[in-house]
Amino acid sequence: MSGYQLADSVSLAGRNTFRVAARAAMMADVSRADALAELFEFAMLRDGPVLVLGEGSNLLFVGDFPGVAICLTMAGVAIIRDDGDTAVVRAEAGVNWNDLVGWTLARGLCGLENMALIPGTVGAAPIQNIGAYGVEVGEFVEAVEAFQRDTGQVKRLPAADCAFGYRDSLFKREPERWVVTALELRLPRQRELRLDYAGVREELAAMGVDTPRAVHVAEAISRLRTRKLPNPALLGNAGSFFKNPVVDAGTAAALKAQHPALPVFAGADDAHKLSAAWMIEACGWKGRREGDAGVAEQHALVLVNHGQATGQQLLDLARRIAASVKDRFGVALEPEPRIIGARFTTG
Repeated sequence: MSGYQLADSVSLAGRNTFRVAARAAMMADVSRADALAELFEFAMLRDGPVLVLGEGSNLLFVGDFPGVAICLTMAGVAIIRDDGDTAVVRAEAGVNWNDLVGWTLARGLCGLENMALIPGTVGAAPIQNIGAYGVEVGEFVEAVEAFQRDTGQVKRLPAADCAFGYRDSLFKREPERWVVTALELRLPRQRELRLDYAGVREELAAMGVDTPRAVHVAEAISRLRTRKLPNPALLGNAGSFFKNPVVDAGTAAALKAQHPALPVFAGADDAHKLSAAWMIEACGWKGRREGDAGVAEQHALVLVNHGQATGQQLLDLARRIAASVKDRFGVALEPEPRIIGARFTTG
């Protein structure tokens, strides 16, 4: 069984950043992408549920997982093409995302600085089309390498075939078909920095930086995230639990007229993004605690486990939050994390 190791009945408490108790019927640690074909030959893997785990930073377990949890541990990073102005970096799925951000900046490559300190692995990045401070990873994706379960082959999909959207992708829509094994990013050596978002310029000024470079932006955003978001190592959480809802211009204008302080971010094609955090805080949830399930004091978007909260308790809290926002603003909230073992409904 070269390239992977199997174990039965494995605890997942240390494999998810919410730190909720759950178990997987089987765990497979995979160190080579080409081992996946053999691994999926097992009937249990071919016919039963499969869950690909990175650092578990975008999951909420609501009970045990009855199938096989696959952990991809391959962690190579290399520049595979370089034309002088841009370079294509290939990173394998098991690489820590923030480590990759630092690796690219150390080599004079720009683009990922606004996504510094996002938790999770490279393999999760294209699935969720991760983003922060006005930048999404899909902007830089050259291609995604993924194992296709129905053919048993590793396939290279160019960015145009990945169906990237706001916190969305082909891989998120078809989780039973794809296992992301590597990511290719085309990164420039020079680009206009994106600074007009959520206090970035103010943080740079506080750092005494007058002429910022990408490394300065990464440092500023790391400082902002550290202050605004609880550390999962100290307080169980999965970062932002809800997406910022996207509405049409008419709906955005009507809400803004009723609630002048509501932050609205204009986008392309009549799409306007609303601040979920502002609406949740306006409903009185920020800092609330129900047993060990609660909402972070630093940020209303972050649900937290104060110790022994179950996945069901956190899900119930999330449903009540979404229902209150719907009642007050008429806007539906959707969760960012993948919920394992239940569906997210508010009715």
